[in-house]
Amino acid sequence: MSLRIRDEIRKSGYLFCGSYRSNDSIVEIAEHFGKPLVPWEDGLVQTLVPRTEAAPNSYSGIYGLGHFPFHSDLAHWRTPPRYLLLRCITGYADVPTLMIDGHDLIDAVTLDILSRAIFKPRRPRDGSVSLIRLCEPMDDVVRVRWDEVFLKPASRIGEVADVRVREWLSTRTPTAVSLAKPHDILLIDNWRMLHARSQILPGRESRMIERVYLEELH
Repeated sequence: MSLRIRDEIRKSGYLFCGSYRSNDSIVEIAEHFGKPLVPWEDGLVQTLVPRTEAAPNSYSGIYGLGHFPFHSDLAHWRTPPRYLLLRCITGYADVPTLMIDGHDLIDAVTLDILSRAIFKPRRPRDGSVSLIRLCEPMDDVVRVRWDEVFLKPASRIGEVADVRVREWLSTRTPTAVSLAKPHDILLIDNWRMLHARSQILPGRESRMIERVYLEELH
């Protein structure tokens, strides 16, 4: 199974499994896939539900039940989580998770521009502001990050990249994957894929998704 997971993630940037291991918790599934990451205290499992009101520095606080913009999770961290695992508790086919391949973004905007584009978090983290690049070559991959809300350009080439990425994203038709049935799961390479939540339609406010981050796969 682990080899198939790696192959599928390498090929597509994500893996969807319908009604997967219904007797297991998301933590057990995460541990089966790889090494879970606790991003903040008592935050191993996050429960995602639509909100009309939330903290003003959150997507829900800004967009409510509307369409979320494409982003990488925790893109303002110096090292964002490598993978995110989503599991359906209550889902709907007409509220899909949308994804765009960062490899296509690199091809369109160029690695030269994206790797030189310096950004900074909108707000300090742990009392300091780190300068980070949209693309960073790693050992065997290129790490892509993007968040038009929480990352702001901090250089001239960053401003160029900001415009070009936004323009390019506005032209794309994303891949849509619906977590529609209980125990459906979606594993996403957060260093490659940009993702977004579609609009919450009337009558779909009970949508509930669990999330766990992974540092690595087995």
